[in-house]
Amino acid sequence: MTLSWVQIARLGLVQMALGAIVVLTTSTLNRLMVVEFALPAILPGALVGLHYGIQMSRPKWGFTSDTGGHRTRWIIGGMAVLALGGLLAALGVTLFKTQYMGALLLSVLAYAMIGIGVGASGTSLLALLATATAPARRAAAATITWLMMIFGIAMTAGVAGSFLDPYSPLRLMTVVLVVVSGALVLTVLAVWGIERKVTAEREPDPTPFMEGLREIWAERKARNFTLFVFLSMNAYFMQELILEPFAGLVFDFTPGESTKLSGAQNGGVFVGMLTVGIAATGLKIGALRHWVIGGCIGSALALVAIAMAGVGSLAVPLVPLVIGLGFFNGMFAVAAIGSMMALASEGRGKREGTRMGLWGAAQAIAAGFGGLFGAAAVDVMRVSMADGPAFGAVFLGEAGLFLAAAFMALHVMKNERVHVDASFVAGE
Repeated sequence: MTLSWVQIARLGLVQMALGAIVVLTTSTLNRLMVVEFALPAILPGALVGLHYGIQMSRPKWGFTSDTGGHRTRWIIGGMAVLALGGLLAALGVTLFKTQYMGALLLSVLAYAMIGIGVGASGTSLLALLATATAPARRAAAATITWLMMIFGIAMTAGVAGSFLDPYSPLRLMTVVLVVVSGALVLTVLAVWGIERKVTAEREPDPTPFMEGLREIWAERKARNFTLFVFLSMNAYFMQELILEPFAGLVFDFTPGESTKLSGAQNGGVFVGMLTVGIAATGLKIGALRHWVIGGCIGSALALVAIAMAGVGSLAVPLVPLVIGLGFFNGMFAVAAIGSMMALASEGRGKREGTRMGLWGAAQAIAAGFGGLFGAAAVDVMRVSMADGPAFGAVFLGEAGLFLAAAFMALHVMKNERVHVDASFVAGE
């Protein structure tokens, strides 16, 4: 038995809960550290880097969910650890003014727990989706779950932000407690009872983790797709830390305008993901790899246009170019997730979680490395050239990575078309 649309949407609620907690810890708390507490920006940057680094454990969590017999316990348990980590991270922020070393140690512990929670819960959730989703529904399932995650991020940022003013430590702790408690309760209600209805009971597997990981790494498809994920996600995240500074330094955007620019980019991502979900599943247009390749090439062209606009060679406003970049980023990302779900079931049986964990680890490493490399490259370039050309050079390098990822996808991903699922059209 495979997941119904209602069950896929329920699992999407878990992704929404994940996004809701993570956005508080990687965005709101960062801002408080730098602005309200005047801490160096490298401190929250290092904490977020720790959260990504801990996610190198994703293959272990995926393997554990494969061999332990149940994924639900890891989804709920991981969310509980994530929720507690988010609460401790907020507490750490409130202590920086009076107990710096204690606050720092607490923050390190909290962000480590956040990385563990995201790895355990997120990897097990994706493994369950990959295992129990019918092939014809994978593109739509990836779209639904990721759109819900983006919705959770946007909703939490907006609602929590409005309740945080005027700031006080008690108000911060109250808001974070409500968010993490709601996310944990929502996760339990969303995932409860689904796994036993759609998957057969798995007997515990005594295979050691390193042996299981070597088995997966020996699979050529899994190994090549890991390299593709790392390359493409480096390109995807390279502009994350530099796009808003680029808008301010080169186009004289105010802080409010640059924040709106980020929102416009995420709006483009949302539309790009929705487009793939509707076209690939509902309208039977193209294979997933075609959407991945198209998204990579479109992202590269958008970055070239942004670089040209930054040096005055292209008289187009920045906002529509950034929306276009978001659109193609969303197209690429959701098609890649759909392909990931399909490939997770290929090769040695009962190792979907291990494969998803391996690819999740590659994504997390690329997210941390790509953003840091992009920021560092801009700093180096600005030493010897003006802001426009400096940022433009990095954007052009990022475009080159996207083109390399498109070429790699052409050879790594299977050329199989997505067939229409009649129940999707009927809304069942």
